[in-house]
Amino acid sequence: MIEPDHSSTLTGWREWVGLPGTGVDWLKAKIDTGAQTSALHASDVTEFSRDGADWVRFTVHPWQRNDLDAVILERPVHDRRTVRSSSGHAEERLVVLMDVRLCGRRASSEITLTSRPEMVFRMLIGREALRQGFIVDSAASYLGGRPERAIRRRNREA
Repeated sequence: MIEPDHSSTLTGWREWVGLPGTGVDWLKAKIDTGAQTSALHASDVTEFSRDGADWVRFTVHPWQRNDLDAVILERPVHDRRTVRSSSGHAEERLVVLMDVRLCGRRASSEITLTSRPEMVFRMLIGREALRQGFIVDSAASYLGGRPERAIRRRNREA
């Protein structure tokens, strides 16, 4: 078992998170203790080679109902994994390494790229990220704070 070298941080079952250094400052995420790795809604996923290494280019859409503030990112491919959903559907996904800002802390995370256009949450935060010193309060939400109202409204606009 990995022991955190810092005090534990309380998180709710859903949180506003950020992806530091990417231009994605706010993204609504579900804290999913049933998932090993974190998952991010990504579109236009394209693999390519850079200096002999496998890379991936993808678009992150931080808002659920519109394409405002979409960001194109490029990352080295860390791994490829078959991920099984709770309904039993298996999907091969690319895995990238990214930092996630959760409840005021930065956590390094393996993140699978997947298409989740109809899902309320653009990201799932899995156990691999949570074991870096997070405790989940299943009765709480947004313990890490919320963006200002104008930003939250972007998530609801059609």
